[in-house]
Amino acid sequence: MYEQVQEVLNKLRPFLLRDGGDVELVDVDDDGVVLLRLMGACGNCPSSTITLKAGIERALTSEVPGVKEIEQVF
Repeated sequence: MYEQVQEVLNKLRPFLLRDGGDVELVDVDDDGVVLLRLMGACGNCPSSTITLKAGIERALTSEVPGVKEIEQVF
């Protein structure tokens, strides 16, 4: 599942880079929780929660079977 999550993040990465940010995959646990770290401009952006939940989480849960949610780590 880790590799599948990384593939989806690689598709989303250009959009984050365009805004001066990036995302790092920290871990995927056995319960389907993906741990991500937002970096650059995304790390301290007031809209980072929306980016995580409405953008990244939606893409991951729809494209990677077994992903249940994402959590941001700092």
